[in-house]
Amino acid sequence: MIYQSVIELSYFWLPLIGFVVGLLATMVGGNGAFFFPPTLILFFQVSPRVAIATSLAAVIPIGIIGSIAHYRRDNINLPVAIIFGLAGLAGALSGAWISGAMEPSTLVRSFGIYSILLGLLTMRVSGKKQAETIISPVKFSDLHRRHMVLIIFFGLVSGAAAGLFGTSGTIPVLAGLFILRFPVKLVIGTSVLIVFINALSGFAGHVFLGEIDMELIYLLGSGAAIGAFFGPRLLVRIRPERKEGWMRHIFACIVVLMGVLLLLR
Repeated sequence: MIYQSVIELSYFWLPLIGFVVGLLATMVGGNGAFFFPPTLILFFQVSPRVAIATSLAAVIPIGIIGSIAHYRRDNINLPVAIIFGLAGLAGALSGAWISGAMEPSTLVRSFGIYSILLGLLTMRVSGKKQAETIISPVKFSDLHRRHMVLIIFFGLVSGAAAGLFGTSGTIPVLAGLFILRFPVKLVIGTSVLIVFINALSGFAGHVFLGEIDMELIYLLGSGAAIGAFFGPRLLVRIRPERKEGWMRHIFACIVVLMGVLLLLR
């Protein structure tokens, strides 16, 4: 069901939140969809199903603008992104169906547990030394069977997370790309395109199964689009290899905190 809610005064913070998330997401990989559902649930008292569905819709501008910007800078591996996206499509539609069948309270608790586990996992892997990068496959024929198995597995997991929790599944995507030992900038750009496909797939599933608040989409999406426009441009000015460690630690701490708050709610 698609509808427009009455705009409350507190909603005018949403464009700023969207801008910050869009800016940072396109600089570290992904689209920032993880932060929207907890923010809407905890601070704006939005129902879980509405928060998940509208989150996926709101990050679509981040995916479009961020993918175009990274593609122009040769930061995207298209063969890998396409296979990731196809696997994510199946996972996202399945996750959206499961989300629609769950009780709201169970969905919130599950999201909280997922957040804590995700944050702890991110803390553990972020401190490991990155293996030496290799030349990434540039054609479908360059992909070996091992590549395909890894890509399909992580694609399904990331898509399921997108459909179920509205998070776009950035962490499984990043994990898969780092296991394939891609250069950091290629990981960032390719993941932006992959999670855009996940968000689009999850949103399509929730159009039929969930509730979508157009006012929230307008407010979040407008700020997120502006942030996504500037993110890749700022990335050119920094060395992501030097920033990756502490940025992921900060991300992990925020994710764990949000998980705890969701469980307490």
